Amino acid sequence: MGLGYFLLPAGGALSLTGVITGNGTLIGLSWIMWVLGVLLLLRNRSRRPADPRELAAAAAAGDARAVRKLRTLALTARARGRPDTAERLLRQAAQAGDVESMWELGRLVEARRGRTEAEPWFRMAAGHGHAVARRLFRAGGELNRDEADPR
Repeated sequence: MGLGYFLLPAGGALSLTGVITGNGTLIGLSWIMWVLGVLLLLRNRSRRPADPRELAAAAAAGDARAVRKLRTLALTARARGRPDTAERLLRQAAQAGDVESMWELGRLVEARRGRTEAEPWFRMAAGHGHAVARRLFRAGGELNRDEADPR
């Protein structure tokens, strides 16, 4: 969602208030809000989708926004039933240092190939401070394979 989705109904409410109260200033402001809302929606609609290769290059160069966009694309791919794409994108984001991508990659790998295969990603996320990932390990660093309480 974007600002355009806010401006349109807000402009409508402002217009209605202006008509009811007879305030021409409010009606004028509502027109400005409507025009801006429509322009923002059109601008967002015309944007080209993010290119994963460009995002991966930017993420590798340290662009935090690119890393988050990679993770978002990966989670979208996973939700749409494309786990191979999701895994590839999460690997790129995790290698760029994104802790949440490390965790999500661990979850994806665990679902596909088991907890043993996912351990390096969970361990990496835990080592970078991911609170939930840390709970997967017992004192001494052993992976909690039976999912019992790690304490």
